[in-house]
Amino acid sequence: MKQLELLQNPKHRKLLVSAGLSWLFDAMDVGIISFIVASLAVEWQLSPQQVGIFTSINSIGMVFGAAIAGYMADRFGRAPVLVWTLLVFSVASGLSALATSFVVLCVLRFVAGVGLGGELPVASTLVSESMPVKDRGRAVVLLESFWAGGWLAAALIAYFVIPRYGWQAAFVIGALPALYAFYLRRTISDPPRFSSNRAARAISYRERFLAVWAAKYRSSTIMLWVLWFTVVFSYYGMFLWLPTVMVLKGFDLVKGFQYVLIMTLAQLPGYFTAAYFIERFGRKFVIITYLVLTAVSALWFGSANSEGMLIAAGICLSFFNLGAWGGLYAYTPELYPTAVRSTGVGLAASFGRVGGVVAPFLVGTLVTAGVGIQGIFIMFFVAILIGALAVFVLGKETKGQELLG
Repeated sequence: MKQLELLQNPKHRKLLVSAGLSWLFDAMDVGIISFIVASLAVEWQLSPQQVGIFTSINSIGMVFGAAIAGYMADRFGRAPVLVWTLLVFSVASGLSALATSFVVLCVLRFVAGVGLGGELPVASTLVSESMPVKDRGRAVVLLESFWAGGWLAAALIAYFVIPRYGWQAAFVIGALPALYAFYLRRTISDPPRFSSNRAARAISYRERFLAVWAAKYRSSTIMLWVLWFTVVFSYYGMFLWLPTVMVLKGFDLVKGFQYVLIMTLAQLPGYFTAAYFIERFGRKFVIITYLVLTAVSALWFGSANSEGMLIAAGICLSFFNLGAWGGLYAYTPELYPTAVRSTGVGLAASFGRVGGVVAPFLVGTLVTAGVGIQGIFIMFFVAILIGALAVFVLGKETKGQELLG
């Protein structure tokens, strides 16, 4: 990986890969759900509303996980909280294979969501605080690029495992990260910036929450909450429904999985280009540009009426959307001081996850009401542009600047 070579310190590269693998497992678990639900909908004869509930329940857990883990990481340390979140979601994923009813499966997916939602903001904060200024943005985008690896793993599991061994086998594979957590515990540690700031650990949750909304950070917090909500809303609304949308477009389940796998591959160059541009042109440029192009791609995908157009639009959608995600994770930790950084990131991510709760359920409701795929993707087009506008109006550039406090 050419981009990794730019991180000259072996310790930094090791941290990035170690945290990146935990990110990959997180993405694999989320990605597997989008494929499992397509299979479950057939096997358990789920209604569109139940499909929406099932895909949303994970995000409900992530709402709580992001907010709780963000505070816990500021209180007890980034590294230990990262390990515990990894354990929570992998164990819950493995137990999901034993579920015999829709309700039990939803409960387990909620618990898994708590771990999933907590892991992401803590990992991005850990990497952001550990990297030198010139590499910080690029490193966090590269961390986010492991998400594509996780979705690719999920797509491969869906294509080769689920049709032959059933959806339960996919959940069993999702339990394997629990073993990695024991390795991760020995290989990562809190950054010196956090370790030396011991006095800040005694601050209460209420004080941290109020600090995030203090006058100095209020415009950044408003911008981030709007940005996170619109990005998460559009991402989970579009991508968790992709395999099902392919079926609605007339493709059989296996063929739909194959096309989603092709679209998933486009995520990697999306990340790598964003990693290059973010240190060259800045955070705002990457986020706004990639979001606008994501919105255009969503409009194209919704109106595609041929196999070739559908795949091409889906590739562009993956490329630009995931590049924007990389910029989002790089940008967010840079807007808060060390004492409340993880709390600020966690709260923004938590509010964003509300969008992840609403979107899949809303799509299910709209499909049931007879709204066409084109109309649904116009909704995502508008939502994404609102996020880009918030960054344009309220965002401040942080490229080349030292972290606050």
